[in-house]
Amino acid sequence: MNMNTHQDEVQLSILGMRCAGCVSAIEGALLNIAGVSSVSVNFADHNALIRGNAEVDLLIKSVKEAGFDAAVMEEFEDPEAQEQLELIRYHQLIKKATVAGIFGAFLMLTDMLDGLPDMTTTSGHWFWSEIALLTLSVLVYSGWHFYSGAIKSLQLRQANMDTLIALGTGSAWLYSCVVIDYSAYLPSLAKHAYFEAAVVILAFINLGAALETLARGKTSLAIRQLIGLQPRTARVIREGETLDIYIDQVGLGESIRIRPGEKIPVDGILIEGSSVVDESMLTGESIPLEKVIGSEVVAGTVNLSGSFIFKATRIGRDTALAQIIKSVKHAQNSKPEIARLADKISGIFVPVVVAISIFTFIVWWLIGPDPAISYAFVTSMTVLVIACPCALGLATPISVMVAVGRAAQLGILIRKGDALQTAGNTTCLILDKTGTVTQGKPNLSSIEVLDKNYTADQILQLAASIEVGSEHPLAKALLTAAENKQLNLHKVDQFEALSGFGVSAMLNNQRIALGNKALLDAEHINLDHVTPILDKLALQGQTPILLAVDTVLVGILSIADPIKTDSALAVQRFINLGIRVIMVTGDNLITANAIAHQAGVTEVKAQVLPQDKADIVKMLQDQGEIVGMVGDGINDAPALAQADVGFAIGTGTDVAIESADIVILQGSLIKIAEAIQLSKVTVSNIKQNLLGAFLYNTLSIPVAAGLLYPIFGVLLNPMIAGAAMAMSSLTVVSNANRLRWLKID
Repeated sequence: MNMNTHQDEVQLSILGMRCAGCVSAIEGALLNIAGVSSVSVNFADHNALIRGNAEVDLLIKSVKEAGFDAAVMEEFEDPEAQEQLELIRYHQLIKKATVAGIFGAFLMLTDMLDGLPDMTTTSGHWFWSEIALLTLSVLVYSGWHFYSGAIKSLQLRQANMDTLIALGTGSAWLYSCVVIDYSAYLPSLAKHAYFEAAVVILAFINLGAALETLARGKTSLAIRQLIGLQPRTARVIREGETLDIYIDQVGLGESIRIRPGEKIPVDGILIEGSSVVDESMLTGESIPLEKVIGSEVVAGTVNLSGSFIFKATRIGRDTALAQIIKSVKHAQNSKPEIARLADKISGIFVPVVVAISIFTFIVWWLIGPDPAISYAFVTSMTVLVIACPCALGLATPISVMVAVGRAAQLGILIRKGDALQTAGNTTCLILDKTGTVTQGKPNLSSIEVLDKNYTADQILQLAASIEVGSEHPLAKALLTAAENKQLNLHKVDQFEALSGFGVSAMLNNQRIALGNKALLDAEHINLDHVTPILDKLALQGQTPILLAVDTVLVGILSIADPIKTDSALAVQRFINLGIRVIMVTGDNLITANAIAHQAGVTEVKAQVLPQDKADIVKMLQDQGEIVGMVGDGINDAPALAQADVGFAIGTGTDVAIESADIVILQGSLIKIAEAIQLSKVTVSNIKQNLLGAFLYNTLSIPVAAGLLYPIFGVLLNPMIAGAAMAMSSLTVVSNANRLRWLKID
């Protein structure tokens, strides 16, 4: 695809971001471009997601003008190449830290051993002038990325972390040069150069950034594993010949051969052979699944045994794996409400720190002890260095990245950042019945013949004929039963689907109605004589489907859809989490109560039409509940969209459900409980990070400004301040990475 054309969505990799202020600068620059509707910059992963209608070249140019570099991120990056780039970045920062550290250590040790000459002598002046030039060279080598960033920031009338570092270290160098040239006019206590402080500060900051890069690289491990699942080649069969081709050359409908141990390259349907496939990396389900002719296979999964041929049905960015990667990336870039608060604070933080630094300088200069100018300089520089808002900028996005990646490993796709925050606050959970609480694979259990003119097979034949083409689970049960009995189906006319009621059609000039009691009531068909039968089936948790021919009830087909093996356990976990559980279904009340009882659900709303489920969600929200809706993402789309958090239950090929906030790749309700628990732990982790970052800056700035000096005679060394600033960011990253090993019971 030509990347110069207009796109709805573009993801850019950003080089040069160093703090939350950089995020604001990039977002501001991109939002100023005509056609850009929204921008989300992820400081933790150094990329930006831009939605709208703007040329990519213009987006990149705007980022570069803001002082950063940018490149388009491809759909499938090479994880090894990405890791190599991170490693190169790490080694570059280590080299810069080492050069500054060695030079700074030399100056400090020599000073401690009284090995440095007096500035007032001719030889001393020459020596210190040389040191000034050497220091300048080290500052340029180890800190040019900070100084150039500060200059760009100044041109844009903004301030960020680079501004603080450049002011702190640059003023240290300038002050030291003034001391060399005018030492004869300064008090003896003020005759101290801070060259070692400037370079050691850069050493610590670069070391912290290197360690942060190493730690941050681990946060995207899950998505790199997903990207790594995509094989590079596929073995296709063309005109009877087997060819190994690159994955991007595979076309729709191609026949692809898979041998034992190989990864499946694209999505498709088995057309020959059988096997067992491990889908654990995509769904979190550890038990391998058996695949036979007609079974779906998903890109990235591993064929364990057997050889088979399948037909490609989804390729490229349409595969389930591509959709999963896209969803994970979007979620990692999206910002929950708590992150937007941190962004606002970070946006005004740097100017406030500069003002505090200036105020500190003035106070010490006016009322500080001799030499006041030295104390003023040291304290103001320390304030600038220690207050860099890196930890604050990292606090939320780093936790979101790790949590979304961990969720993907568990088979949970979090599509929106807000859902990650809101899921843990859920107070009420609405469960759809079919396919959610139950297995969603109902079987025909019995046929009650009510008209002697029909046999059981004829009733099934009529019912299956009218349901041909329907995707409804109950319809599939009838069609499967008819297929097993090898019944020939009739072609019907004037087919009409009545959502929440059933279907009707014309067959041989007869009107056939097939559906629930409400449908036949609407057809004015008397059901009094079959009420005991309907009640009995309902008490057994079975769904009766009534078949009428020309207003005459001829039979009742009973469909059984047993609950999933873990539904009762999941419901109990919801209750243990303090969540109110309600089952909402279109089925009749007796059947619904029977299923609910088996699952441990005490609140039931039955005979609810699909369009009315959203109204129930709204009603609960009006009562103050934070509502989570669990459904299949299709019939329940309005309710999923209305809910505070929409959970879509589906398989790996159903990940593009736009109405859901969180997609469960397998059909287990246990995964909903896991998602809620993960949300709670993640929000707690974010709060820990934010609290730590706020406390660090709140406590460190007054100490750096000299608050403890009048009482204890203690001043914070600027070099220690640099180390503390770097370590605070590393602490935040390390705390967030704990989520990678989170065990959810």
